[in-house]
Amino acid sequence: MGRVDRRRFLKVAGLAGAGAALAACTSPTSPVPPPSSSSVPSGPPDWTALRSKLSGRLVLAGDDGFAYQGFNPVWDGQKPAAVAKVGSAADVQACVEAARGRVALAARSGGHSYAGYSSPSGGLQVDVRGLAGVEVLPGDQVRVGSGAALGDVAKTLAASGRCLPTGTCPSVGVAGLTLGGGIGVLSRKHGLTCDHLVSAQVVTADGRLLTASAQQEPDLFWALRGGGGGNFGIVTEFVFATVPAPDVTVFSLSYPTGAADALGAWQTWIADAPNELWSNVVVRGGAQPSCRIGGCFIGSVSDLAALLGGLPAPASRFIQPQTYAEATQYFAGGPIARESAVASSRVVREPISDPAKAVNLLAGQSDETYLIFDGLRGAVADVAPDATAFPHRTALANVQIYLKTPPEAADEARTRLARIRDGLGALVGDTGYVNYIDPQMPQWAQAYYGGNLARLQNVAAKYDPDHVFAFAQAVSR
Repeated sequence: MGRVDRRRFLKVAGLAGAGAALAACTSPTSPVPPPSSSSVPSGPPDWTALRSKLSGRLVLAGDDGFAYQGFNPVWDGQKPAAVAKVGSAADVQACVEAARGRVALAARSGGHSYAGYSSPSGGLQVDVRGLAGVEVLPGDQVRVGSGAALGDVAKTLAASGRCLPTGTCPSVGVAGLTLGGGIGVLSRKHGLTCDHLVSAQVVTADGRLLTASAQQEPDLFWALRGGGGGNFGIVTEFVFATVPAPDVTVFSLSYPTGAADALGAWQTWIADAPNELWSNVVVRGGAQPSCRIGGCFIGSVSDLAALLGGLPAPASRFIQPQTYAEATQYFAGGPIARESAVASSRVVREPISDPAKAVNLLAGQSDETYLIFDGLRGAVADVAPDATAFPHRTALANVQIYLKTPPEAADEARTRLARIRDGLGALVGDTGYVNYIDPQMPQWAQAYYGGNLARLQNVAAKYDPDHVFAFAQAVSR
């Protein structure tokens, strides 16, 4: 989220965005496998020839007006050699053909990758933001271009009284969010964003444009639902099943002291809550860490108030009924801007036995350091862990670890991040959420994919045997 967005969102609403734009998963210390010798062309891409094939624009690093900028300034020094601003699936195919075996290749949608993977240094970035159409279809479905942002999808669907369960940050790309799973405020009632995927059009490493669905390319379809962005191909279009947009009651409870007690109570409370209730806890660093419990409830103020009685009394409380369209604005928190940060994650499978140990990881940290516990289970757990590539179906919560930092202090912030991540891992286990991808995550492939890793590696071997979409944490055999 942006400078105003995330600060206001965390401080006032007590909620956090769910999703990174291009995130995926071999160990950061392992070299990326090279393309097979039979497929390696000689020389760099023919940029002139590629430019002539595109309906969109190709901008080279040396061209006037070239100014690549991702969402996170930490990665501004990681610049591609060229950016293709594509306008069609055929443009994406031309990019794959031109770059294959010559330079690194990556798609950029929202540009929120916490590891900067949507900006391949010295490579070709395929900027799909020109593929941003959102079309409501018969049968309560919606066709969404892979360059669309969550805010675009929400606005279009609001007019038809429908919604797609997604994350809350409006500038996050629907592509990255979906491909990594997609946690949001309706997850406990309606599941992950990827659970609503009906089909996807994908340009694969050999330049084909395939439709992946339960009936067509089912292995690829399985992998696209939680296998992480950047792997297997470049999606150009999604079709999703939507749900009725509900009226909700939003809430935020403030705990300037007693954060450990609040977190401990929340863990058992959310585990027993009805699926209509989604909630999270935002623990904020400081000499004495504080926290907020927030969320939304598909139901009335009075029914929510009765549920909130199961939590410790807060210092302040905000409760308000809203339409779903109003709630999306409430969760978004304000205008979109860039924000410099480092981040990671852990997955909480069962309640932490000593929540004070988790809270104390932030003691003495800056007040721009957060642990964001997003409640899961409910409808998320109704899907088997191996039914899609997203493996954390039975988890109680996902935790985003987020440290705001100036770009010049990012190395020091990463050291602090690692201590918090590993300290939390000692309490909850060594798993993580690929949409909060961390380039230094230990045993990252197992952390992000668990028991689904071997099947994902087989899918990668089938659809990208020459590692055309290789990057430091790409799925590969």
